[in-house]
Amino acid sequence: MQNLARNSAFFPLSVYPGFQEKLFAWIQQFDIAAFLDSNQYPNLPYSRWDCLSAVGARTILKCGVGSAFDQLKEAPTDWLFGFLGYDLKNEIENLTSHHFDGIGLPDLYFFQPETVVGIRNGKIEIHTVHPSPLELLEQMLQQQVTANEISAEGTILTPRMPKAQYLETVANVRAHIIEGDLYEMNVCQEFYAENVSLQPEQVFKRLNGLAQAPFSVFFKTKDHALICASPERFLAKRGDKLISQPIKGTRKRSDNPETDQILAQDLANSPKDRAENVMIVDLVRNDLTRHSETGSIQVEELFKVYTFNTVHQLISTVVAHLRPDAHAMDALRAAFPMGSMTGAPKVMAMQLIEHYECTRRGLYSGAFGYFSPEGDFDFNVVIRSILYNKATQYCSVQVGGAIVYDSDPEQEYEECMTKVKAMIQALAGQIRQDVINCT
Repeated sequence: MQNLARNSAFFPLSVYPGFQEKLFAWIQQFDIAAFLDSNQYPNLPYSRWDCLSAVGARTILKCGVGSAFDQLKEAPTDWLFGFLGYDLKNEIENLTSHHFDGIGLPDLYFFQPETVVGIRNGKIEIHTVHPSPLELLEQMLQQQVTANEISAEGTILTPRMPKAQYLETVANVRAHIIEGDLYEMNVCQEFYAENVSLQPEQVFKRLNGLAQAPFSVFFKTKDHALICASPERFLAKRGDKLISQPIKGTRKRSDNPETDQILAQDLANSPKDRAENVMIVDLVRNDLTRHSETGSIQVEELFKVYTFNTVHQLISTVVAHLRPDAHAMDALRAAFPMGSMTGAPKVMAMQLIEHYECTRRGLYSGAFGYFSPEGDFDFNVVIRSILYNKATQYCSVQVGGAIVYDSDPEQEYEECMTKVKAMIQALAGQIRQDVINCT
């Protein structure tokens, strides 16, 4: 990879109504494209873009476990868009992954785009190797925005871990906690469909409309698609400042405003959810300590309730300052995978995750984001997502939650059902339960 010289231009957004929808339509012509949407979420700190997109892969870095982080570290300081798969844990620690993987993505994938288009501060920004950003803008404005049609009507998703097995798994994890093996562990389960034909862009539009989450992503290659409505930031860098915003604690929304407020207040005051959250905050602080200036780590927000379209979430914000002699890539590696999707202690949690779960996580519970030419980055946590292999027509939806001593198996299962609801609606699908245990 080499730094690309790009022409840049800025245009007032107010002159071009409906531009974001036209931009999303325009990127569909490319084999590789990324679209990041903050949905103009008003209250989440450290947001930088209303939306950001990238197309035209000049170079691609695609690799498996081994030297993935080292290869990424050697990439130029330029625009890069892509993901870190959860199973990169095997490169960081002495761990393995043996479960079934129906999606088949690499462990790490980044592309250096020809064109980056974003919206912020009331302006459209175009950064491109194309000689004329204005010509590209005119192409975008000519796009026809199609109606949000439902694809894959009636998709039937099968749980790879049936409810009875999930309840037993939660009980087993609680036993590990009682025995002192760990304090908290995230247990995930997959719902999948085979031989299903999706229109990923339409599914994303529907999911994004339902969730309107601040770290939403549409990403496609020739054979794969990520449709993501994540509410969680994994790690961002702004200058020398590192920001992580782990989520632990979920309540469903209610159409009744009074009941909805009660649910939010119940989350704010829940000892169990606060215990989950503070354990992960401590884990994040420990991860950031390795490459941060002494005394710079602060918890700017602790146990703050954020309300999204589909759920209330308990979010904390942890910040630190990168040491002058530390490489930002090393800080990213040290924090990966994120504590909110593993547990505490992290290595033991990941060992037990491999033992009890039925599906290789892959990109799910990994991170998608971008690096900028200034050397900054921003990565989400890939949750509330649909993954699709277009070549095999395999569709995967994974959800999970943190198990602690106070966890009730039935309540944990219901939390999973709350989290998966928007993805099922986006697929116009339903879940079948008449399946046997996984092996």
